[in-house]
Amino acid sequence: MPVAPLDAAELAVVERNGFVESRHLGVAVVLRPDGSELLTLGDAGAPFLPRSSMKPLQALACLSAGADLSGERLALAMASHAGTDRHAEVARGILESAGLTEDALGCPAAWPSDTRTRDELVRDHGVPSPLRMNCSGKHAAMLLTCVANGWSTADYLDPQHPLQAHIREVIERLVGERLTTTAIDGCGAPVYTMSLTGLARAIQRIATSSERSPFALHRSAGALVRAVRENPWTIDGPGRGDTIVIERLNVFSKMGAEGVQVMTAPDGTTVALKMLDGSNRAAHAVALRLLEKAGALTPGAVADTLSALPLTISGGGREVGVIRATV
Repeated sequence: MPVAPLDAAELAVVERNGFVESRHLGVAVVLRPDGSELLTLGDAGAPFLPRSSMKPLQALACLSAGADLSGERLALAMASHAGTDRHAEVARGILESAGLTEDALGCPAAWPSDTRTRDELVRDHGVPSPLRMNCSGKHAAMLLTCVANGWSTADYLDPQHPLQAHIREVIERLVGERLTTTAIDGCGAPVYTMSLTGLARAIQRIATSSERSPFALHRSAGALVRAVRENPWTIDGPGRGDTIVIERLNVFSKMGAEGVQVMTAPDGTTVALKMLDGSNRAAHAVALRLLEKAGALTPGAVADTLSALPLTISGGGREVGVIRATV
C-alpha cells in the first residue's frame, strides 16, 4: 500500500509572520556513501511513483541501448526543463540526429514554463509545442534509441514496446526491486512504482559511477552525471531549483512531480524524499538540510543556496514568512 499519513513525518512548514500556516508531511531516506541507511523518516519501503525523478534511470537505459548522446544533449535526456529556446533547440537537435522531426514526439504540446520565454512566444503569436514540454529531451532520447535499434517509433510509449521493456529491465537492476505496477506519467511515458529506498539506491549508483569503470553501464552513468554537472542549465532552467543547487553545490539533483526529490552530494551521500501532499515547494530545502545534517554539505553552503531558492512568503508585496525545513 502507498504511504499513509501515520507512516509519514513532518518535513517542512510554511510560516507567515511567525505563525505556522501549513505543514508538509512526507517520507525521506538518507544513504551513507557506502549505501547503508543513515536516516529514515516515515515508511521508505512503501511503494510510490517517482515521476520525473526516474528520468536519470530512463536516460541511462537509453545509453545502454545504443543512443549516441553526449554533453548538453545527454543532460537534456534526463531534464524537466523550462522550455526555453535553448532547451527546445537541443531537443530538436537530438531528433534531427535520428532523422526525425518534432512530429514524432509523443509528449503533449505545452507552453514554456519559463515566464520570459512564454511571454515572448505570446507576443510573437506562437503556439504550444511538444518541444517546449518539459519532458521533450527524454522523449527525443527515447526516439533516438528506437532508431538506433531499428525499433518502431510510432508506438514507442507502449509499455510493451522493446524500448520500454529494456528501460524497465535496467530500472529493476538499478533499484534492486521487481516493478509490480505500471502507470502513465504526465508526458505519456510509463512510470513504475518502487520504494523510496530503492529509488535512493538507484540514484546513488548512478551519481557515484565512474567513467573509468570496467562496467559499461557504470561508464555510461558517469558520463550522464558529468553532462549534468557541466550543463546545469539543461536540467531545469534559469532561477529554478535543480539548476541552482547543481550550479552552487555540484550535487546531482532531480525533482519529480508530486513532491519527489533526489540529491546526491559530491561525497556520495544520497537523499530521496516524497511529500505526501504532492507539493514540490519545500522539497529542495528539505533535501539540502538532510545532506547538511548528514555532514555531506556545510551549513554555510546550504544557507547560501537556500537564499537563492524561491522560499519566501509574501504579504502585501513584501516578505512576511518563509518555507522552512524542519528535519
